[in-house]
Amino acid sequence: MFSAFWNTLRIKELRNRLLFTAGIIVLVRAAANIPCPGIDPVALATYFNTNFSEAGSSGGLLGMVDLFSGGALLKFAIATLGIMPYITSSIVMQLLTPVVPSLEKMSREGDAGRQKINQYTRYLTVLICLVQGTVAATAMLSPGKVGLPALAKGQTLIVINPAIFVFMTVLVLTACTMLFMWLGEQITERGIGNGASIIITINIIARMPSACIQLAEMARRGSTTAGTTFTPIHLLILLCIFAAVTAATILLTQGYRRVPIQMVRKTIGGQVQDGSTYMPLKVNFAGVMPIIFAGAIIMIPTTMFSMLQWTTAAQLLQHGSTGYIITYSLLILAFSYFWVANQFNPLQISDNLKQQGAYIPGIRPGEPTAHFLDSTMTKITFAGSIFLMILAIFPTMLYVSLKIPFIVASFFGGTSLLIMVGVVLDTLSQMESHLTMRNYEGFLKRGRIRNRSGR
Repeated sequence: MFSAFWNTLRIKELRNRLLFTAGIIVLVRAAANIPCPGIDPVALATYFNTNFSEAGSSGGLLGMVDLFSGGALLKFAIATLGIMPYITSSIVMQLLTPVVPSLEKMSREGDAGRQKINQYTRYLTVLICLVQGTVAATAMLSPGKVGLPALAKGQTLIVINPAIFVFMTVLVLTACTMLFMWLGEQITERGIGNGASIIITINIIARMPSACIQLAEMARRGSTTAGTTFTPIHLLILLCIFAAVTAATILLTQGYRRVPIQMVRKTIGGQVQDGSTYMPLKVNFAGVMPIIFAGAIIMIPTTMFSMLQWTTAAQLLQHGSTGYIITYSLLILAFSYFWVANQFNPLQISDNLKQQGAYIPGIRPGEPTAHFLDSTMTKITFAGSIFLMILAIFPTMLYVSLKIPFIVASFFGGTSLLIMVGVVLDTLSQMESHLTMRNYEGFLKRGRIRNRSGR
């Protein structure tokens, strides 16, 4: 393993890609620490310390936004929105492509069509930035208007110059998000890994040192921030749980069912060619999307109820409540099937197999094959979505039952862990491809690659 990392520095192209990616990561993290113009940092820190016991330790929308922005929210930095508006617009366009005929036609036009769709994605990103930037700026002017605790009487205003603050803040936040979008594309093209995913992952990992410090502090103090007992034994148990949950997440991410495919015998150049292969159907086909969708949807009524001061209704869906956990779980299950229904097309796969002279043993080509694939995928999705539900609500259970701070509990499952595992595995896979192409040992030693001498 260590020799593989050393070999990455010996390959000039791979070394340049890694250094380029590292340079952009430094820029992203720097942007997360530059406050927006017009913000009083002292008043902002006072507000969060007054209304939240520990910055970033509360769950719900505030905690999730702060996690994905890498702590930029609590400083109201220029990177507060981060790259999430671009991710959101990409997901929306990906969902609309199979539904809107004009977009589906563009997707089949090759590179020209994909460039048009990417352009529409950028336009939608700007629109989302304008909406989210306005909400964020309004929250700094008057937190009570967006469901956050109102400023205490006599407390210093967070904004220095309210007259032009909203316009200036929306402009700065939108420009920073578009810059992140461009930097992500540069990483994809000239760096290593998927650029947008790398930026999100780095922002999540940036909160890990703070989480580790809180864990160590709780073990030293002997209690959590809520006053419950927390000893070094509890810390050891939590570390073991983290290792087990991470291993389970890797299994969920990498797991798939093999559907056998038999190729029809063909004669090419006087040689008879036939063979068998398999079609991998992923257990977690939707990836992290159901958790993102469910989290976004469940926050809408909660925020609206808080803004309308409907206290009873807001408490029913408050983060950590029984109603929240049940609703959140059902939304994840529903969105898992929704994503598969939109992105997995058994009829098209069946037609492609038929055109290539391939078939599933024991299943007739055409419509019976489509029915078989649809039925198989439905069963796999059910198992994967149940696993995904457990993984998603596990941090909330830690936060509620053991009173573990949200910033710590969020690394024990849910969106953050799925994103980190998926992105790290994908990046390592790309690095291993560069190594194996140049006859170096990869990160995963298996089969004949482990012993090239054959002994």
